[in-house]
Amino acid sequence: MAEETGSGAGEKKQIGGELVIPVAALIFTLYYFSTIYDSPWTAQVSAFFIGAILLLLIAIFLVKSMVSWKAGEVGLSLDTLVSPHSFITKRLALLALTVGFIFFVQWAGFTITTFIFLGLAMLLLSGTRRWRLILFLSATLAIGGYLLFILAFDTRFPAGPFEQLMEPLKAMVSG
Repeated sequence: MAEETGSGAGEKKQIGGELVIPVAALIFTLYYFSTIYDSPWTAQVSAFFIGAILLLLIAIFLVKSMVSWKAGEVGLSLDTLVSPHSFITKRLALLALTVGFIFFVQWAGFTITTFIFLGLAMLLLSGTRRWRLILFLSATLAIGGYLLFILAFDTRFPAGPFEQLMEPLKAMVSG
């Protein structure tokens, strides 16, 4: 018997596409745990805490999904990844931004690359509405990331022009 993929009455909701991000998050979290061995203990504790919460949430989601699948309430089709077709361009653009972030963070540094990525991603997803708020949020989150990860936790993220400019502040705080 073929599974139905539509949204009419009596048709199963397809959740295969919803499982992609949790599975990718699981793989990333396990990789992340493997990279924190040489980090300062405060960074290790924070990474483990955040990773453990993420793993717990992933486990809850996967168990809930599998129970629904076993009960025959949902299907595991990946059709929702490509529908509606009007979202494909935005999804591909967001993927390109993510790959661009990974590529350019080595040269532009964590803070500038994070600011550009967040700004462009939010502008893409919002259709450029409220661009002033988006730029403010992007700047606040990027600087907040700098203060938390680089300044407070002394995490070794790629240093770019902003991090080099802020080196005296880091030296002053470190001591």
